[in-house]
Order: sequence, then C-alpha cells, then structure tokens
Amino acid sequence: MDASQIKIREFDKNIARKLEEQGYNPLIARILAARGVTDIEQMSTDWHHMLDPKLMLNMEMTASLLADAIEQKKDIVIVADYDCDGATACAVAIRGIRMFGHDADFFVPNRAETGYGLSPELIDLLLKQRHKPELIITVDNGIASVDGVSYANSLGIDVIVTDHHLPGDEKPEALSIINPNQKGCSFPSKALAGVGVMFYLLIALRAEFRKRGRWADRSQEPLVASLVDLVAVGTVADVVKLDSNNRLLVEKGLSLIRSGKTKAGILALFNVASTPYQSAISTDLGFRIGPRINAAGRLADMSLGIKCLLTDDPNEAYIYATELDEFNKKRKSIEDEIKLEALNGSDSTSISKQSLVAFNKDWNPGVIGIVASRLKEKFWVPSIVFASAGDGLIQGSGRSIPGVHLRDVIDLVSKRYPEFITKFGGHAMAAGLTMHERYLEEFKPAFNQAVVDISGITEFNRVVDTDGPIDVVWAQLDTAKELDNIVWGAGFPKPLFNDSFKVLDQTILKEKHSRLRIEKDGVEFKAIYFNFTEALPPEVELIFTLNVNQFNGLENLQLMVQEHLI
Repeated sequence: MDASQIKIREFDKNIARKLEEQGYNPLIARILAARGVTDIEQMSTDWHHMLDPKLMLNMEMTASLLADAIEQKKDIVIVADYDCDGATACAVAIRGIRMFGHDADFFVPNRAETGYGLSPELIDLLLKQRHKPELIITVDNGIASVDGVSYANSLGIDVIVTDHHLPGDEKPEALSIINPNQKGCSFPSKALAGVGVMFYLLIALRAEFRKRGRWADRSQEPLVASLVDLVAVGTVADVVKLDSNNRLLVEKGLSLIRSGKTKAGILALFNVASTPYQSAISTDLGFRIGPRINAAGRLADMSLGIKCLLTDDPNEAYIYATELDEFNKKRKSIEDEIKLEALNGSDSTSISKQSLVAFNKDWNPGVIGIVASRLKEKFWVPSIVFASAGDGLIQGSGRSIPGVHLRDVIDLVSKRYPEFITKFGGHAMAAGLTMHERYLEEFKPAFNQAVVDISGITEFNRVVDTDGPIDVVWAQLDTAKELDNIVWGAGFPKPLFNDSFKVLDQTILKEKHSRLRIEKDGVEFKAIYFNFTEALPPEVELIFTLNVNQFNGLENLQLMVQEHLI
C-alpha cells in the first residue's frame, strides 16, 4: 500500500476561540470546532438535552396503539434484524414491554433462509413455529417490507414498523410507521439507530400511560433510561453518525456500563472479551462487544445474541457470551480464509485501479461484507465480494471509499444492464445486491465503468484526515484523559495527528512491534508502533493518536503510531 496523503481538517478559528472561552484547552477546542461543534452545549450529556420523542412523525399515535395492545394483552411478536442494532433493539423492545406489565415474543430472520426484514417467507416460517400473533412490531427493519406487511395484513396481523433505514418509493401499509428518515418526519437526528427508535417509542409509551393515569405518581413509573446501555451498544455497532443526540445516548449507556449496573449479558461479553467494563469507551462497544453479538447473525442464529441481552442470570449470560465468543473466533477464521482466497486463490477476483470484485461459490455469505471492508482498506477501491445464493444467483456485499456512492454505482449498472441484477439496496459506503451468476464476468467491467462515471475519478489515493501537528504544551496525559472522556465514532472521528519527530531510540517487541522514544521541540515522548519492525530514519513524520497507557497501576502518555511518512 502506498503512503497516505494527509488532509488536515479545517476549522473556524472564531468558533475554536469561543470553545476555549467556554473551558476547553486550545487543542481540544480546535478538534471539536473541526467536527462541527459550535457551542459547549452540544457536548452536554444531560438528559434534558435529548431530543423530544414528539418531534418524530407518528410517535404519539404509535405509542397510543402500543399502549392499547398492552392493555388488551394482545399477542405481540418483535421481528428483528440479524445484526447488533437489530438484536439490541429487540432486547430493548421486549424488556421495555415487560416494564409496562406485558410480554412479547421475538422472531429473527435467518440470513441464509429468509433474507432481510419482514418478508412473506418469514411470516410463513413464523406461523409454522407458533400460533398467529395479533401484532408484529418490526425493529431495525420494515420500511422496505411492502410485500411482507401486505401479507401480514391479509392474514389479519397488524404491523407497527420501527426502523431507521432510508425508505423506497413505496411505503408498507402498516398500522403505523416511525422512522426519522421517512418523508415528512422533522425529527432532527436522521442518524438515530434502530435501537434508538425503539428506545424513543418506549419513552413516548410511558408518556401515553402517564396521560391515561396508570400510576399514582412518578416514583411508580418504569425506568426506561435503564435500557440505555443496550442503546449505546447498538448505536456504536451500527456505525451510525454520532451526532450530539447519539453521543448523549452512547455516553449515558457507557456510564451505566462503567457503574456495573448494566445487563448481565453485556457484563459477560466484556468478560469474555477480556475488556474491563469499568473503563469502557465507545471503541470497546464497536470492536469488542458488537462483533461478538454480530457473529451469531453471521454464522448461526441471532436468537443467541438476543437471549444473551435478555437474561438477568449472570451464569446463563456467561454461557451465552462464551458461545458468542466462539462464533466470533470462528467468524475471524473464516474471514481470514476468504480474504486469503480472494487475494491468492480465486480465479474470479478482479482488481483494477478503480474497483475490486471477488466471488467463490463456497464462501460464507455471512462474512462477505467484512471481507469486502478489509479488501477495500487494503486496495482503497470500492470492493464487492460475492457468495452463492442458490438457483443460479449470487449475493454480494460491497464497501466503498469517500467520493464513491456505492448504491448509486450499482443503480447505474442496473439501469444500463437491467438483466444483471435482481435486487439491490444500501447507501454511500455500503450496499448489497443479488444478481445472476452467469453475468458476473460482464458485471465486472460494467461496475468498474460505473465507479468512474459516478465519481469522475480514475485513480484513487488514500487520504487520511488529521487534526494537524500538535503543540507540545498540550500533548500531555491530562489532555489524553480528557479526549478519552469524549464519545468518538462515525461522523465524529477520534483525533488523529501528524507531526515530525526525531527518533531517539527504537526497540523491537516480540519481533513484531516497535517501541519508540521520540522528541519534538525539546520534549521527549514514548510511542508504540504496532506491526512494524523496520528501522525508522533519524527524523520522521508520524500519524498518531494520544493514548493513556496504564501499566503497574501507573498512567502515562503514549503516542500510538498508525503510519509514518518519510
């Protein structure tokens, strides 16, 4: 991989100055200004800053319908998506409904059998396994389930859709739909995850029961906020933009986790991931907890992940978490194997300066999205990985790079060659499609050309956004700690710096890492450069983060090197 090109994030100096006046040091002030923060209030994690549920279209009506269903003791089934957002949304729905004195069953589509969402096939499978429900509530899916909702209606089953995905041209004829991204919804946070939408419905449900005089006073009301740990996990794992509202929800969830008052399943997942919950940060949810829950939906049945999040028995939770951990290890192994085959052993892998397409009929469809992501990172081109879908069809999962809207690329191919693709969907950075295998070789150049036509670019160079050089006055342990206390993630990236240093000493650790002593402006720093053992020159430009290193009960500042430029 060629060295990255650096692009230093721009920021408004007047806004940075205002943030300084409000209490931030100059370094953190400019970091926040570069991420669109204009006032310290936007960083607040007080509950009263959370957006009002009433701002979401159909929210009060939906809460009223759900309150009626609970009061009438209707048979309710939650239909979830098979990823972490879907699993946490399902757990929030069931735990929430229980808080209001009722219960609900759940059903999750199997990735290989029924595909995504509330489909007629899923309803048939549901009816084979249990009696007909009176109400289905979708979580993290449903906005595209036009046929599934229509089929449910024909069977006399009511459907409430809770979702956050972009709607298509046709809306399902559901009893009610809440989705911040549906037409006519003025809810300010379009980035709310599926689990966040369900959490908001529970808050509105409590307000509805309050109006109905269900409790003598507020002390008897259910503590819906106790579910915010699940909201945090699903929000971070789904890689939605961490706007101020989502950051508030994630911070509240992390606070609950750090206190140890979190769900037994979340504690157990931290345990099997060998990660201390007491110092949990958002990246732990994204890289430690989320993948273990997701592994169930990729390789088996997401029911296991949901059961882990629903149990209050620590021993049972540990059994579920251990099983999820094993699935995650298996997922990593399969992923590494497919990636190697895609690079070395597959005749169907095509790599150009504009795109990558890979296929093997034996690959597991549950992990092709992750493999596409890894290949995209390695080659820095839009990448699609295909697996067999049976009946002469193949299903693909794609990942893109900034500047190439992947769904639009696939849409363009579909318009130019309508016989290739049977269905597709997604957004700018990730998309999926199903197509006829017989057209794969023709699809490759068509996809490549569409990438060029949509982006206007013929050769992609990796660009790394950084926060520029760092003033040694602020490169201190306290600054690193303060940065650790901020929720970073999608759309609100963790600070990354680039600066020049003198290399004073380089020691190789375990034959695979470098421990460095480096110096800038007369100040010496310790640094670690993982998976790098080559000798660095006496002076080098580094791309790095500030890190709090804990060892033997002591804390010190350490720079985490991601890349070097000579």
